[in-house]
Amino acid sequence: MRTKFLNKFFLAIMAILWMSSQAAAETLRPFILGDTPPGDLKQVADAVKLKVTAAGFEIVGSYSPFANAVVICVTNNDLKTTAAKVFNGGFGAAQRISVTEVKGKIQVAYVNPAYLGTAYGMGKLESVSSKLKTALGAVKVFGSENGIPEEKLGPGMYRYAMFMPYFRDVDVFKEHPDYKTAVETVEKNLAAGVGGTKKVYRIDLPGKQISVFGVAIPKGDGIDKGNKDTDKEIIDIVDFSDLKHTAYLPYELMVDGERVIALRARYRIALNFPDTSMAGEHGFTKIMTAPWGIQLALEAVAGFKREQ
Repeated sequence: MRTKFLNKFFLAIMAILWMSSQAAAETLRPFILGDTPPGDLKQVADAVKLKVTAAGFEIVGSYSPFANAVVICVTNNDLKTTAAKVFNGGFGAAQRISVTEVKGKIQVAYVNPAYLGTAYGMGKLESVSSKLKTALGAVKVFGSENGIPEEKLGPGMYRYAMFMPYFRDVDVFKEHPDYKTAVETVEKNLAAGVGGTKKVYRIDLPGKQISVFGVAIPKGDGIDKGNKDTDKEIIDIVDFSDLKHTAYLPYELMVDGERVIALRARYRIALNFPDTSMAGEHGFTKIMTAPWGIQLALEAVAGFKREQ
């Protein structure tokens, strides 16, 4: 009797330890620090472009969101095909890579495909992860001290706090007569720089009337309006750790049929900066106007006109 009890007790302990190890293995963080090739900012950025191209990625756009930083956006058939199969998957059709000079040293980092894919319902994107790791290295994951458990990260699960939006709570900025009109409107407005924006890329999903645009906000609505909406203003406040989250940028604006939509800024910022406190010098209260400012910029690109 005593032996049976000890055996059951031992099995129970082993089960608990196994479940604990599984939970730890499923904890995800938003960014990956890669290897840094020798050279200055431009040389490293050029080297990164060559490496990802050799790994089979297509560079769809790149830009400098602020001094001493370059963001490179890439995609491939795996990303586009997966994005086309899932609800709002277009938001994950591009992989963002950053090259940032920090205190005289250069960091190469990229969004963790497993983190982004899980959050957007695209799976862990193992193939994309493998190719990026081969091309850019994977020194360490970062962006959250303890990480987010996989089961709490997926669509309909993750939100920063109560009353904050989920992945599915998108902003619908404008409904046009058809897909063609919607795409043409976005292209025209980005070319004109409405809302202080700039086009970084466009990706069309295969077999779908879906196009996703990478949108930079270098100017925003102007200092006189007071919204902290530009790429630099937001990064300057919330990206204060040693390892930089520059690959948080740019934003995605998606044409899905006749609709022009985007993830809620409060969701997207929190997803990329999950450990940010609500208050304090680098807290979300310091960028309270950012979601509204980002919304104004993106809805202007979508063709929505507010009454003056």
